[in-house]
Amino acid sequence: MKKVWRLVAVGCVVLLLVLVAGGCAPKPAAEGGNAGEEKKETIYLTFASGSVGGAYYPLGGGIADILSELPGIQCVSESTGASIENARLVASGESQLGFMMGDAAYKAVQGIEPFKEKLPLRALFSMYPAPEHIVTLKNSGINSVEDLKGKRVSVDAPGSGCEAMAKEILKAHGMSYDDIEEAYLSQPEAATALKDGTVDAVFWNFAYPGAVVMDVASVRDIKLIPIREEILDKLTQEFPYYVKGKIPAGTYKGVDEDCPALEVGNVVVVREDMPEDLAYTITKTLYENVKRLAEIHPVAAQMTPETGWQTPIELHPGAARYFKEIGVLK
Repeated sequence: MKKVWRLVAVGCVVLLLVLVAGGCAPKPAAEGGNAGEEKKETIYLTFASGSVGGAYYPLGGGIADILSELPGIQCVSESTGASIENARLVASGESQLGFMMGDAAYKAVQGIEPFKEKLPLRALFSMYPAPEHIVTLKNSGINSVEDLKGKRVSVDAPGSGCEAMAKEILKAHGMSYDDIEEAYLSQPEAATALKDGTVDAVFWNFAYPGAVVMDVASVRDIKLIPIREEILDKLTQEFPYYVKGKIPAGTYKGVDEDCPALEVGNVVVVREDMPEDLAYTITKTLYENVKRLAEIHPVAAQMTPETGWQTPIELHPGAARYFKEIGVLK
């Protein structure tokens, strides 16, 4: 970890001389100097994204590409089990930044289960809200969360933020894993299992439209399971990171009514000891490239600085500097 940030600290000086203080091209060597002897350290970053099928995976790749265009930075995106795994990857220094659901980020810095200790994470910004999708087939006979009792249900990858959210939704209905036959499937695996009838329902958390939901809906008639208003009220009052939302009618083939859903924000997190100038540059660069990210996944269009500073965990000072600079944060 110390080795990584020693490299980052040196690289940041070079990067900021180029990006923040001046233009986009390296400054020429001083007169009489030997330009061939000038060496620049490269900052290597890994972005922890998510599994194939949701918004995290393509957006992580897009973010890595954009950051790699900056002088002195090379960034790669890696597929992961998403929120919970990403928290540990970033906190340990194996990855330098990554996506997390807001609830998972809050629990990580507080040391709340499934985390056994407080993790040294800070937020760069909030990207967009993501509703918890509870998907089944139209002929399954499942019309409510209570109808999941005795059914085979995929709750996403073990330890993922989606799985943690599924547990809390079940608990709010007076249920637990004792009431279902849980399966820990990746998004593509769950889509195949739902199409084949290996599972009866699936919990997924991502922004709409989700690619795996559209995949299932292209060959099967699907149904979205709503969460009742009183349950949404209960969950949003108990947990500061949840909000009431909906999956709009027409988002998926055959779903013609709004589906009330529990939503959670998504944040980009870094270690608290990331150099301030680097965090500032990353935040600024990504907000200046929102249109490019929206071409990769339309949900990125919801990424605005007016709401980006509203995060479930403390902002990194470098990110806060950017939001103050553009006037949305006092």
